[in-house]
Amino acid sequence: MTDKTDGPVLVLLGGGGDLSLRMLLPSLYNLDADRLLPGDLRVIAVARHPMEGEAAFAALVHEALTRRAKIDEAVWRRFAARLTYLAADMTTAEGADDLAKAVGGHEQLAIFFAVSPSLFAPICAALGEAGLTGPKTRLVLEKPVGRDLESSRAINAAVASVVSEDQTFRIDHYLGKETVQNLAALRFANVLFEPLWTNQTIDHVQITVAETDGVGDRWPYYDEYGALRDMVQNHMLQLLCLVAMEPPSGFDPDAVRSEKVKVLRSLRPFTAATAEANSVRGQYGAGVVEGRAAKAYAEEVGRATGAETFVALKTQIDNWRWAGVPFFLRTGKRLPERRTTIVIQFKCVPYSIFTGPAQDDLTANRLVIDLQPDEDIELLLMNKRPDMADEGMRLQPLPLSLSLQRSYAGAGGRRRIAYERLLLDVFRGDRTLFVRRDEVEQAWTYVDGVARAWDEAGVKPQPYLAGAWGPDTAQGLIGAGRRWHV
Repeated sequence: MTDKTDGPVLVLLGGGGDLSLRMLLPSLYNLDADRLLPGDLRVIAVARHPMEGEAAFAALVHEALTRRAKIDEAVWRRFAARLTYLAADMTTAEGADDLAKAVGGHEQLAIFFAVSPSLFAPICAALGEAGLTGPKTRLVLEKPVGRDLESSRAINAAVASVVSEDQTFRIDHYLGKETVQNLAALRFANVLFEPLWTNQTIDHVQITVAETDGVGDRWPYYDEYGALRDMVQNHMLQLLCLVAMEPPSGFDPDAVRSEKVKVLRSLRPFTAATAEANSVRGQYGAGVVEGRAAKAYAEEVGRATGAETFVALKTQIDNWRWAGVPFFLRTGKRLPERRTTIVIQFKCVPYSIFTGPAQDDLTANRLVIDLQPDEDIELLLMNKRPDMADEGMRLQPLPLSLSLQRSYAGAGGRRRIAYERLLLDVFRGDRTLFVRRDEVEQAWTYVDGVARAWDEAGVKPQPYLAGAWGPDTAQGLIGAGRRWHV
């Protein structure tokens, strides 16, 4: 640990866990490599299990970094000097006191909760008692904040009892992705799209978050939450808000987040009468994913269970801009490919002047925003085929692409981890890409309504083969004349 004790401090609660080793510490290393971290920043990783000295923790972090990419040993030495490991139970007064001693003096303290949300409230109470929640403290809360509206309100109340809302950073790493941020630039830095961003020209919107992985060792958490609470409540509703929100008065935290809350309040609630027609629940069975055999979800859990691993929803936003435009949300485990995509499907031209084969060639324009594995924004436009065929003019769709990889291929950059941007914003105190309290509670209100409608209507998960795009009924959800983009 560095000798300097009055600089900024970042505390990682759950510092030896999967999120810290796989995402947070690599993000901090990358920021250090780019000289973006405060020069005197200290990082204190806290976990319950003891470790054989600082060297053992440093070796664990070094191994985690080398699994991602080749590391620069000079950067590693500088980064390793920042690291401290503390074995402590942060739900207890003793653990919080130990942390207070390790933190010492500081000009800024950020505490990242990379632990189960069930621990947020007791940890906040212990931090408060130990004097670690003063005006210089920022609390970073990893999603999900609760399991439903009631538990979310309880957690938010516990947090609010020790720090102000301005000191609270509820993190959703999707908002740190370059292409998600570029969606705001696309909409609000270009005059081209705003007149077309309405129910007059858009037929429907699709948002897909597909994963090839199963639940693996996460099944105790996943079996309690399911895909609806794990993915729809945060990631997918955040993407929906960025697509559907009105132009904010400025690109500042409250202006942006207030517009997102308006969208969430406009979502049409699910009822028992509409649940079956407007949603699909699924659970993967055994199958083949990416050429490898995959077990059924029930086999991984070790028993039959009613948790859904796939959700597709047809939802409506009841306001002037979006009235009559369906938004289709789809997410699942053990799907054919790992992909996150937003599709803005425009309507067909009102009348075609073309005849013959060109009439059949005509395709509606489509804007495709790929978040992963590629980072690309692609606009599909109709173009004349460059040929001299006897049958007359032929048309074909061609893409205009804003690929980050191609556009910045010569810049020597790398693809950043989404947490890098968000951690940097925590240090800077910029809350624009974080979720406000009323925003997260409004999202839970909507999701709780879906879950309640499922229970009342008796909507159960339908089986689907691992490696398929969910149950067959998911295609029927999107309706005749439409198809899922992937």
